[in-house]
Amino acid sequence: MAFFSTELAVGVPALAPERAVTWPKRTRATLANGLEIVLAEAHSIPKFHGELVFRSGNAAALHRAPGLAEMTATVVRTGTKNRASRQIEEDLRRIGADLSASAGSDSSAIAFVGLSEFSTELLRAVDELAREASFPEAEFERERRQKLEEVKLERTSPGFLASERLRKVLFGAHPYGTVSASEAQVAAYTREDLLRTYREFYTPENALLVMVGDFAPSDMLQSLEKVFGAWQGSKPKVPAPAASANPRGRRVYLVDVPGAVQAQILVGCHAITRKHPDWVKLNLTNSLYGGAFNSRLVMNIREDKGYTYSPRSGVHPMRQAGYFSISAAVRNDVVAASLTEMFYELDKLRALPVPASEFADAQNYLSGMFSMGLATQSGLLSQLATVALNELPDDYLESYRDKVRAMTPQDLQATARKYFDSSNMQIVVVGDRRQVEEQARLFGELEIYGAQGTLIS
Repeated sequence: MAFFSTELAVGVPALAPERAVTWPKRTRATLANGLEIVLAEAHSIPKFHGELVFRSGNAAALHRAPGLAEMTATVVRTGTKNRASRQIEEDLRRIGADLSASAGSDSSAIAFVGLSEFSTELLRAVDELAREASFPEAEFERERRQKLEEVKLERTSPGFLASERLRKVLFGAHPYGTVSASEAQVAAYTREDLLRTYREFYTPENALLVMVGDFAPSDMLQSLEKVFGAWQGSKPKVPAPAASANPRGRRVYLVDVPGAVQAQILVGCHAITRKHPDWVKLNLTNSLYGGAFNSRLVMNIREDKGYTYSPRSGVHPMRQAGYFSISAAVRNDVVAASLTEMFYELDKLRALPVPASEFADAQNYLSGMFSMGLATQSGLLSQLATVALNELPDDYLESYRDKVRAMTPQDLQATARKYFDSSNMQIVVVGDRRQVEEQARLFGELEIYGAQGTLIS
């Protein structure tokens, strides 16, 4: 399964010193209506990228219905009081712009990109969608039918079924425990549900506008005041969420998919949010374990043993909580062997110091990936939005690489012991029960579910 030879590394020169990052000028402001603004100059191309982010997503709307913020974002783009969907598309094409809307667990957003010379016209379109979306009945019905088909397809995806079960196990009745609506719940959506969500979430006091591109901040602030200044609306009032689950001891959850030719493994435990002071440490530890292509997990069960093509681990931060996960799609006959190696690498990282050369490689990888993420307007936009939404320190981006470089192998081992909670990992296996059940039982008390999420035994 190996795709490269170690012989190629012979004679390769050492890495050059890491280049300094030239940070763009950033401007922060808040309009009288509460709209928070972050601007960054980037004059390499005559374009700009922006995102109008609302600090409410599916989790905040769950008391009404799962996935409601996502459906609201899908339909918000389909018409306003002044323009139908086709007119919006034609106007965007005329100025060479693009615009989309989306929502996740904790936020909803209108993202846009265009030529700097047409910035005011594009910003007016964004303002129109944020304030005057009309949710046409025909568009709503079309998108609801499309969502019903998506929900049906989700039930055929092992990756979705694994993620759904793990989130339910880790978070229980907390909104993070629900990742999607059922067919019945989507069928019950009404246009009024979307309008209510829109009126509550899409307000200036609940919003953050981040823009990166070819503009003068002082001029752009004046434009933003003219475009968005008359917008009004307060922060939404959301019910307090239920407490998160706290599973103890290893347990196994098998989702039966009869006839599946391979099994999807997903292992996870609770972790931290981006605001936690250990976030950079955990990122580096994850990178060495399974978050990079040359990580220990990949070298073990892909390159050495050939159990899977794409094993991966990741840390998933949300606003109120986070979790760590390990995933791999493997042959049915190596489910137990794959899980054994996953835990072997976890426990080895907790027990033994990391060699200096391997640790340095992990530092180089994480620092390099961070720098690459700042090389484009859209990449910088994403980083600035992350800092603002998570209320991170103003120097977070500037100090990130220094924090990575300041870590030691001892820090990494301590982080692994603290957050790679091996004895309390929750294990999800999606596959043919007849072929994988006995292997799954080796790793803990077993519960078996159907693809619709119902408990079988």
